[in-house]
Amino acid sequence: MLILYRALFTAGRTIPHVTVNVCGSLKSFSFQVAFSHLKVAQRASKGAVKRLKWHVLGVAPIGLTVYHHGSTPKVVQCKAKVSSSQQLLLRPAHRRKDLSKKDALHFNWTRVLKLMLPDLLLLAGAIVSAVAAAVINIRIPLLLGGLINVVAQLETGHEVQHYLNELREPVIKLASHYIAQGLLTFVYISLLFSVGERVAVRMRTDLFQSLMQQDISFFDVSKTGELVNRLTTDVQEFKSSFKQCISQGLRSVTQIVGCVVSLFVISPQMTVVVSVCLPGMIFVGSMIGVVLRKWSREAQEQVEKSTACADEAIANVRTVRAFAMEDRELDLFKHELELSCVKNEKFGYGIAAFQGVTNIAINSIVLGVVSYGGVLLATNQVSPGDLMSFLVSTQTIQRSLGNVSVLLGQIVKGVSAGARVFEYTDLTPQIPPCVGEKLPLSHLRGEINFKGVTFCYPNRSGQVVLKDFNLNVLPGKVTALCGPSGAGKSTVAALLERFYDPQQGGILLDGHPLEDLDPSWLRGQAIGYINQEPVLFATTVMENIRYGNPSASEQQVYEAAARANADSFIRNFPDGYNTVVGERGHSVSGGQKQRIAIARALLKDPKILILDEATSALDAESERLVQQALDILQEGRTVLVIAHRLSTIQNADSIVVLSDGAIKEIGAHSELMKKKGLYAELVRRQTMD
Repeated sequence: MLILYRALFTAGRTIPHVTVNVCGSLKSFSFQVAFSHLKVAQRASKGAVKRLKWHVLGVAPIGLTVYHHGSTPKVVQCKAKVSSSQQLLLRPAHRRKDLSKKDALHFNWTRVLKLMLPDLLLLAGAIVSAVAAAVINIRIPLLLGGLINVVAQLETGHEVQHYLNELREPVIKLASHYIAQGLLTFVYISLLFSVGERVAVRMRTDLFQSLMQQDISFFDVSKTGELVNRLTTDVQEFKSSFKQCISQGLRSVTQIVGCVVSLFVISPQMTVVVSVCLPGMIFVGSMIGVVLRKWSREAQEQVEKSTACADEAIANVRTVRAFAMEDRELDLFKHELELSCVKNEKFGYGIAAFQGVTNIAINSIVLGVVSYGGVLLATNQVSPGDLMSFLVSTQTIQRSLGNVSVLLGQIVKGVSAGARVFEYTDLTPQIPPCVGEKLPLSHLRGEINFKGVTFCYPNRSGQVVLKDFNLNVLPGKVTALCGPSGAGKSTVAALLERFYDPQQGGILLDGHPLEDLDPSWLRGQAIGYINQEPVLFATTVMENIRYGNPSASEQQVYEAAARANADSFIRNFPDGYNTVVGERGHSVSGGQKQRIAIARALLKDPKILILDEATSALDAESERLVQQALDILQEGRTVLVIAHRLSTIQNADSIVVLSDGAIKEIGAHSELMKKKGLYAELVRRQTMD
């Protein structure tokens, strides 16, 4: 059995060689290189790594085809564009739902029933009330016909009291039905609003919980605006559709069924005329509904794109303002809005056409009934009251069918919105956040071992970031990672936090594989992380520091801030620790933000600390204050420092120099300077700068 794997190359450049790394147990495979004018086949077998050299002058390779021959074929993905010399990593693909396949969305009725289960009694009460109101609406035309018959039989010349006595009973019955209808309408609408809001809360909660549990790789390829749109707009659309379907849909359907029965009782002849036309109308409506569902989904997706565009611009407004790109962002947003307008107008035209055709058909039926009813009345086959009851019942059916036609658009939008919500609610993360072993913190030493780690980011599966990476981080020591940009330094930190799992090799913490440990415990208690641009939440300084330990007292917060050199400037704020720092902490300086983050880490008191270029963006004075705080924070912990500014890591116990995803040098500062290798060259460049 042959399985085909393709990697696209950038056309127009000659590639001297490409190294292909095959992960897993692929033992036998062959390569076929496609050039723009000819094909060259080359075979490799019984090896995991093979270097292929092509020297076809003037002709650029445009594709690489890999055939795997074996008894246990592996699914492989490799989508990277390759230019010049580069390495390709062929690895087993993640068997995960493809979020790009919008057409594969399905509405999960079982999940909807589970969401409604806690309010089943309220929902049942609403349904019973709606059906009862519909039954009363069915009775009203019959009572009205009886009233007309009484009026038609009255003769002139009698006293007013005689007329009132004759009309009392039918009028009282009709009035009581009107009052009951109003009360039942109040009951079912009130109950439906309660059920709808509670279901919406559960939907948003489940969706948000699911999003918070997704892998970091999910957020690498998802836009914030799209996710927020599903939490807000899509849930709102579903809630509105749900309430209307129960309140108007159930009531309208009940009225249609009941009034059709009434029509048969009143006049079977006229009912046959009405019934002949209905199947054709239902069939045409179903066909239009299929088209409207597609248009609705397209319109909602475009609205999501415009929301994401606006969210991105607003979230990065300082960058937009710094580059004076307000007009460009406005043009982009307007473009997405215009596309959204076009698709929503298209959907609106479809709804309008459907309702227009429906109204014409229904009114034509009514016209036919009136004409035929006149003939029956002239031949004494029906009474005036029967004709009135039949007409009112027909109008009730007409209104109900009109409501159903309007509801069709709402149902289409609601089902599409619900399917989009459930798409993310039903996602299962590859790294479950709360599954695994929790080590006793009192016995945690903090020794870290990377063993043969090979890794590439899921959204860049063809670019190998770490290759056969081996590193031993000693407990209680400071280990620094440095090297050129893109060498893989921050990736090491991301793997240690288990934001991702490596494709090959493993990571051990005190001899325990990270895969066996609870990720929430690992990130929440064992590891503290401070990056170059720490994120503060739009709340008070007190709550931002307490984020490291929500159960901490105010006194513990004050002590952590003092140790982080943050207490003095915090108390100088107008509201002190109750000062709101603004969204993402934009109202405080970079140095202040770093020290608040350090106080948060001190309050967390982790055994392992990751500092990802924590002082590289600060001025000299801020760096001095932050470095003092970091020195206090590092005491008695295993520390992994990632730095571009090499002057900050000269006192590290061990310095690891990375390049192209591999360790080039390792040792103390003085040792590496004596070697005059890559580290010494990096120091020389920074000194010259």
